[in-house]
Amino acid sequence: MIPGSNAALTAENPGLRKVLVAFGWTITQSLGPQAELVPMAIMCGQDGLALSDDHLVFFNQLATPEGSMEFVGADDQEQIDVDLAAVPEDVRKIAFVVYVDPDLRGPGNFGAVKNAYVRLADETHRELLRFDIPSGNQMQVKAMLFGELYRHSGGWKFRAIGQGYQNGLAGVAADYKLAL
Repeated sequence: MIPGSNAALTAENPGLRKVLVAFGWTITQSLGPQAELVPMAIMCGQDGLALSDDHLVFFNQLATPEGSMEFVGADDQEQIDVDLAAVPEDVRKIAFVVYVDPDLRGPGNFGAVKNAYVRLADETHRELLRFDIPSGNQMQVKAMLFGELYRHSGGWKFRAIGQGYQNGLAGVAADYKLAL
């Protein structure tokens, strides 16, 4: 996939119920601050804002209240499982963000991050799509919206994005109205 492209997940995969959203990357080692990356998924309503602070998952909040989304270990760096059939009806999209943890190892950024990707697979781990984040100068980027799952015509699609945030997690929180 390329930035801005869309894939019709459920239309192209009839009967698809669960999606494994996996993230991966390599980090160039240095003697300075190291980036500690954290994936997060945010359930959003019609207005594009988070339904609540409880409707997101990351390492410190492993599941949504209704259990339709769960942060789990993976073969990739990190994985978030989504039960599409159990996602509440008022959720219009799920945003997948990766941010540099500001509390670990100093003020890191995406400058040392290489080969970052997000890939979606079914329950049997069959890859449905993959989006490789374009490389470039990302020394100012402290969080990135990798992509989003969204409802469309009774099904689900995925949009590849790759949008960086210079203001990190604070910028993500402001855009989605989260109290992080």
